[in-house]
Amino acid sequence: MTDKRVYIAGFGIISALGTGSTETLEALASGRSGLAPISRFRPPAGDPLPVGQIQEIDAGKTMPATHRLAQIAAAPILTAGGPPPDAVVVGTTTGGMAATEPLLRAGIEDPEAYRWHGAATVAADLARRFRCTGPVLTVSTACSSGAAPAALGAALIRSGRAARVLAGGADSLCRLTYYGFLSLQLIDPNGARPLDRDRKGMSVAEGAAMMMLTAGDGNPDAEILGAGLSCDAWHPTAPHPEGDGALSAMKAALNQAGLSTGDIDYVNLHGTGTIDNDLSEALAVRALFSEKLPALSSVKGATGHSLAASGAVEAVVSALAIRHGLLPANTGCRLADPALALFPLKTPKRASVRAVLSNAFGFGGSNAAVVIAQPDRFSPPRAAEHPPLRIASCACVTGAGATDATLKKLHAAGSCAGVLDEEILCRGLPPRLIRRLRRLPRLALSLAAEAAGDARPEGVFFGTGWGALSETDRFLTRLFESDEKYPSPTDFVGSVHNAPAGQIAQFFGARGPNLTLTGENDAFEQALLAAELICAGQNGPVLVVGADEAHPRLSPLFDPASAAQAADGGGALLVERAGSGPIVSLRFLSGDGGAAGAVDKLIDALGGDGAGARFGAVLAGIPAGNKTAARAQLDKVATACRFAGPVFDYRQWIGQFATASAAAAAMACRWIGQGRIPPALCAGAEGFDDGRGLLLLGLGDSISAVEIFPG
Repeated sequence: MTDKRVYIAGFGIISALGTGSTETLEALASGRSGLAPISRFRPPAGDPLPVGQIQEIDAGKTMPATHRLAQIAAAPILTAGGPPPDAVVVGTTTGGMAATEPLLRAGIEDPEAYRWHGAATVAADLARRFRCTGPVLTVSTACSSGAAPAALGAALIRSGRAARVLAGGADSLCRLTYYGFLSLQLIDPNGARPLDRDRKGMSVAEGAAMMMLTAGDGNPDAEILGAGLSCDAWHPTAPHPEGDGALSAMKAALNQAGLSTGDIDYVNLHGTGTIDNDLSEALAVRALFSEKLPALSSVKGATGHSLAASGAVEAVVSALAIRHGLLPANTGCRLADPALALFPLKTPKRASVRAVLSNAFGFGGSNAAVVIAQPDRFSPPRAAEHPPLRIASCACVTGAGATDATLKKLHAAGSCAGVLDEEILCRGLPPRLIRRLRRLPRLALSLAAEAAGDARPEGVFFGTGWGALSETDRFLTRLFESDEKYPSPTDFVGSVHNAPAGQIAQFFGARGPNLTLTGENDAFEQALLAAELICAGQNGPVLVVGADEAHPRLSPLFDPASAAQAADGGGALLVERAGSGPIVSLRFLSGDGGAAGAVDKLIDALGGDGAGARFGAVLAGIPAGNKTAARAQLDKVATACRFAGPVFDYRQWIGQFATASAAAAAMACRWIGQGRIPPALCAGAEGFDDGRGLLLLGLGDSISAVEIFPG
């Protein structure tokens, strides 16, 4: 990495306070709240609770509300023009859920109706609009989802992988989140009152914010100096009671920024209004600013808690505070809780702001903190080059079983596609731990436990195409069957995409970065890229895991390619900077494999003419839903790089689940150690113990290249 500056060169925002920076500033300057009783749908039981609803988002449009919010937030950046971004990074939890819920309730079985369901489709839609042919990443870490893209976007720029990154977050109101938080008794019937003595909970909201991060100067609005990510590794929903994870994230952000606590003029608190979250954050903030507290407030009493959008909304609010010298009030707080000892701003305040620390914390103990500052006010953060990631160990699960069983069956040219029996899947996991867990977290824990062995990973990077389908289906089924009166808190907690990563962190006590990435066929590759970017300075091991479950009802609707045969599984790599294991690196990732020139860029990234001689074999992922295009892409790459070795179509053998590439990566690691792929799997297989590596190609709508070479 280099010490490049990362500027916020433009942004857009929409929340319950208004659309755009002018309306947002006016609302913040007046201390106005945008909370009002929900009208998007009318709860049959009890009075409609106050939410942060955006009235101009109506249900008659063709795109789901989350996508439309993201488009509105991105519109000022798109209108401003400039070159396409090199990457798009968006945080979201709901995706197209608001449109999916009525479809499921009505029993609609046409997969085309669900084409916008996936969380990854929000970022993909923006990437198409901005003509981005580079990485398209979707972060889904519950309520920290909107802040993590700032960390990833800045890391992409500092690593030299990108010069322009569109980063932000978006979420819409839907029944899953409204009733889910209600079932946890975390909603204040009077509206959120962060830090108030009589606070009773949060107010669910919707919104979006987008930022164009650049390496150039021009006339930027602000600068991202540092970001810190951590995990509580404590509880699926409750924060660490002493605020340990929050404190760790804030310290990491300041450390990366090269700032002291005295340089921070304002802290934009996560401040949800729930009793436990506010207390935990207060303890962390007081521990960090032990000598003198800066000005601080939470804006969630005004905007509501827009979940994955909140971290991005508050990053933009922080940039506005810096540019316009306006510190927002802690709206809703009438009498500050003396037990917190934070003394938030009761009214808006005009003041010069050099640097802001903005916090976002989420379910699963996923924490993010970002330092945003006046452009060029401070020295840029220093960063050094780091060695590549090495694979210390690996694991996979397929319909044939765990790693050894899978490899044994493949050696005999047997298909491994299918769904592994739960009893076999959970073998070796503590019964007390898994008794309340359903299939996806069990898959993830099984993979993590085998890959880690006796090691204790410091961080977790999890990729999943569709998340926890079993919990989502059970929550919505019970909600609809009870006429929206009896939502299940257990299934709601398990339905978030990052729940399995949180379970892995708790199992190992992994308190480092914990990120969940999602994409229809490239989620594992996204997770690997995130690990390369975020763990640049870590020497301890981290887990990179990819897994998806087969669900009899939802899988065929959301992922039609999986309908021919039910199959699931995944893979895990324990990676570290030290050691002597195989070297793994993401050479290329494009979210739009069909874009003009995308395959040419892949060929260039691999080295072009003659690059095929470096590889003993290619493991190619040919998706069933796009075979013709994928095979054409493969042929073009093989011809251009003059690759004449064997090609193993791994999806044909292990199934068409989204993160099949994670299982293939674990197989490749084993085969690298053996110096050959079993000849029965592909014609022309030969030994490659001469230093050559294996190339893992993802093909189709998204294209990727992962290289694995002997250590």
